[in-house]
Amino acid sequence: MFTPVEAFIGWRYTRARRRTRFVSLISAIAIGGVALGIAALITILSIMNGFEGELRDRLLGMSAHLTIDSPAGPLPPDAVSAARIGEVAQVVGVAPFITAEALLTHQGEVRGVRIFGVQPALEDQVTRVGSRLRQGDFHALQPGSFNLVIGRGLADALRVQLGERVTLVLPEPMRTAAGVVPRLKQVTVVGIFEAGVQDYDEATAFMALADAGRIFRTAGRITGWRARLADPFQAPAVAAQLRARLPALRLSDWTTTHTNLFRALQTEKIVMFVILLLSVAVAAFNLVSTLVMVVGEKQAEIAVLATLGMTPQRILRVFMTQGLLIGVAGVALGSVAGVTVALHVEAIVGALESLFHFQILSPDVYYISKIPAELAPLDVFIAVLSATLLCLLAPLYPAWQASRIRPAEALRHE
Repeated sequence: MFTPVEAFIGWRYTRARRRTRFVSLISAIAIGGVALGIAALITILSIMNGFEGELRDRLLGMSAHLTIDSPAGPLPPDAVSAARIGEVAQVVGVAPFITAEALLTHQGEVRGVRIFGVQPALEDQVTRVGSRLRQGDFHALQPGSFNLVIGRGLADALRVQLGERVTLVLPEPMRTAAGVVPRLKQVTVVGIFEAGVQDYDEATAFMALADAGRIFRTAGRITGWRARLADPFQAPAVAAQLRARLPALRLSDWTTTHTNLFRALQTEKIVMFVILLLSVAVAAFNLVSTLVMVVGEKQAEIAVLATLGMTPQRILRVFMTQGLLIGVAGVALGSVAGVTVALHVEAIVGALESLFHFQILSPDVYYISKIPAELAPLDVFIAVLSATLLCLLAPLYPAWQASRIRPAEALRHE
């Protein structure tokens, strides 16, 4: 399609000469605009991937990949064995649990909380609650101790410190001769965790499985089982396998439990991609003004080329080559800059914070105190492809105008 002659002439038109320095400056600005737009696009998408990955890791650190329970209510512990669940490929840990809702009160403060009864030794195989403790010991949740591990946000709201006792208000009242009175239980806070996720830090607590069974009167039954997988992205497939083996039970995986959150993040990423791509489009269409000026200046030369036998189609390809060279140069520079920044964003942010003595994400305000970045090759490919297509479309009109120049009229005043 493009012969060496057309490519050579298009390349010559992009180079600066004494009479075309202003046009070359406009070309450099166009290249810089495209480069800046594509660099910003790659960097922002990588940062959004980083935040999504950080949030996913924090959620999966506190919740199981798979949950097995019964729609009919609590299950006998022998309704399904952990060994049977563990027979399925990808399952690396299984733990029983009891869950219920209650109120916690302390010093006049009242907060609703979702309590999980767990066995700490088995729970370590399913979640990372133990590693998220900032104070205390997760393994202090021993049967008969009636100890409690709560989130940092909940501890702050209740103004409770490690070792203090809080009152658990249970949802089922107790009937006495004096009437119906609420059931209360004093429990001791032996651990405070920080998950970095508001729902867990402000409304979740853990206690020993046996203690939860006694408090919530489950008569030795459990709510169900939670499992962890070697690859969390295989959760839907593993859930389908277990569903076929355990048709009477209900299975849910993390992709359905948190589907609204991750769908919102994906939608936000798409919207951000479109917005940043529009900035690349604005820079790409600066090529139009650049090539219009080039066509206006080169009318006599275009007329000479036409008299030498160059067809309008070949003249069109000359200016398409020029626009493509400018666009590809901008995309290449922007891609290199974007990938470089995305790979070193934490070091760059750290250097800026040290230089200006200012922390962008203060740990006192934000759960995530650093700016993570995760470079995805697919995102880079889509960004580069989209920008290249825009740079191919931009020169069409000026090149078409150049192909319509009539030699006689262009050379009349030469």
